[in-house]
Amino acid sequence: MSKHIGILTAGGDSPGLNAAIRAIGKSALSQGMHVVGFRDGFRGLMENRTVRLELETLSSILTRGGTILGTSRDKPHKMLVGSEIMDMTQVICDNYRQLNLDALVCIGGGGTQKNAYRLLQKGLNILTLPKTIDNDVALTDVTFGFSTAMEIAAEAIDRLHSTAHSHHRIIVVEIMGHNAGWLALGAGMAGGADVILIPEIPYDLETVAAAIRKRKQRGTNFSIVAVAEGALCRSGHKRYVELKAAKAQAKEKGDAKTLKRIEEDLMEFSTHRSNHTFRLSQELEELTGLESRVTILGHYQRGGTPSAADRLLATRLGSACVDCIARGIGGVMIAADRDSTRAVPLSEVVGRKNLVPKDHPWVLAARQVGTCLGD
Repeated sequence: MSKHIGILTAGGDSPGLNAAIRAIGKSALSQGMHVVGFRDGFRGLMENRTVRLELETLSSILTRGGTILGTSRDKPHKMLVGSEIMDMTQVICDNYRQLNLDALVCIGGGGTQKNAYRLLQKGLNILTLPKTIDNDVALTDVTFGFSTAMEIAAEAIDRLHSTAHSHHRIIVVEIMGHNAGWLALGAGMAGGADVILIPEIPYDLETVAAAIRKRKQRGTNFSIVAVAEGALCRSGHKRYVELKAAKAQAKEKGDAKTLKRIEEDLMEFSTHRSNHTFRLSQELEELTGLESRVTILGHYQRGGTPSAADRLLATRLGSACVDCIARGIGGVMIAADRDSTRAVPLSEVVGRKNLVPKDHPWVLAARQVGTCLGD
């Protein structure tokens, strides 16, 4: 009997999603499988909103940004239904079985891997593909979406150089990356940023200011600072680590009162952190005597046509996913492994992040060419 497979895209949109949908769909159809897509991530699966994926549907989507299926950040076990947050896992499992699915492919980042694993634990046959511009999914060489976003951010830095030079300014460019600094690091290096600040390397404000003043003394009256949205100064990083540790301890002890207080502190910290780039710009202006401006790239980084590298990667991962389904392999994430792919058990992926090691070759290369990393 031919297999029936479902596809959904969850989390933030990312270049290459349509290329992945196309690869899974066309590979499956060529093997006589039936393919259905779910609208808007796990919510569409819960509400049983489907679309049949035929060759006509998949035609001409390779180069399109976003996702033809739509996406959402809804979680199966914490979904807003009416005015209540409810666990809809059982409803999702029932829909899966009513549609006679043999496998469900969930395409997304770290959060999607966790949500997919929860469904796997409920007995569904789940496979995932790693997608995120942050490149922070564990146990894959790279995630699709990253290459395109890095090109876009690097081009933005290229363009900002001319206005920074013309006006003798510091331009602070905020790049996406809450926990992982791959995007800021890669785009900053490719764009020739003078300072790169990432979450994995807490920075000292005076060290950053000193690097800019040194350039000024040499006659270079402008600087580009590429900062990941999750970068923190040393004191801020220390505070964040302390709060996270206290939360884990309160959770382990079952101390609800303390846990609530710490979560409120973390919420306040997060609100304060969201204005980090503007404060950094103001402080650098005061410490260096140079006018400073902020550019936040935001969602611009993950829109538009995917790069050739991301199209190729998404196609490789999508076709490999269908091969696994045909061979009866499930419960895995299809990871990039050099020029090939490998099926990694989802249980090994969840709860882990691919962060920038402090001795990574990119970090070492940045230091060698004189880029200040703030430490």
